[in-house]
Amino acid sequence: MSRRPAHTNIPLTLGLILVSSLVLMAMTSWLWTPYDPILVDNTPRLLPPSTEHWCGTDTLGRDVFSRLMHGSRTTLLVGVVSVGVAALVGVPLGVHAAMSRHRFLEQLVMRTNDILLAFPALLLAIMFAAVFGGSTTMAMLAIGIATIPAFARLARSGTLHVMNTDYVLAARVAGRRPWRIALSHVLPNIAGTVIVQSSVSFGMAVLAEAGLSYLGLGTPPPTPSWGRMLQEGQDYLATQPLLVLFPGAAVALAVLGFNLLGDGARDLLDPRIDDRP
Repeated sequence: MSRRPAHTNIPLTLGLILVSSLVLMAMTSWLWTPYDPILVDNTPRLLPPSTEHWCGTDTLGRDVFSRLMHGSRTTLLVGVVSVGVAALVGVPLGVHAAMSRHRFLEQLVMRTNDILLAFPALLLAIMFAAVFGGSTTMAMLAIGIATIPAFARLARSGTLHVMNTDYVLAARVAGRRPWRIALSHVLPNIAGTVIVQSSVSFGMAVLAEAGLSYLGLGTPPPTPSWGRMLQEGQDYLATQPLLVLFPGAAVALAVLGFNLLGDGARDLLDPRIDDRP
């Protein structure tokens, strides 16, 4: 069966556009923003969008668009680190559990994953904040740990499928070491599903970071964060709804972009999917 051509993969195209826009905004914010995103100026408070302030100003006179640009850096940082931690820990655990000849070890790994599933990112962040204090680092760590079980289960499932193929059986008969089989056969064959899971998990990490910042457990002020911008603007929802609309739309578009990217990558990398008219 053939795969869907990349030029007809609409979810992948839309996802790439949205994610590329987010990355471009974050990279641009390192070099330039219209105004200082943390500069407090009581003169132009709660201004509507204009040619001078594209998204208006907040309650402290800070430029909303500049804060959105700066907040995209935090969003990408949290996503990259948390998903990286989850993948680097979860994938080897899943592969090792599937390839282990000791059933006790496999069950130990998977039951530990089941325990981690009982602690979502928000709950872990609350626990970490109570012990170490709320910060971006604690938010990244909590989201990463909470996402490990998804990668471990996915890697274990894919590894079990690969281990039953003829070429892996031939490699085992030839006396190849397990780690060489994992590197040569298992990881290349499950890489596509891991990439898809990474994209979807990235979107979940963006949403989790916004939720943690909204609760005051994520990025501390004065560093801009989309979730904190939502929290700061909620008191003015009736009079200045744009203070909530802009960061809310940024979170929604970022999550949508990574989810579409994951769906499109799945269609592109899964050979079982036919071309569609």
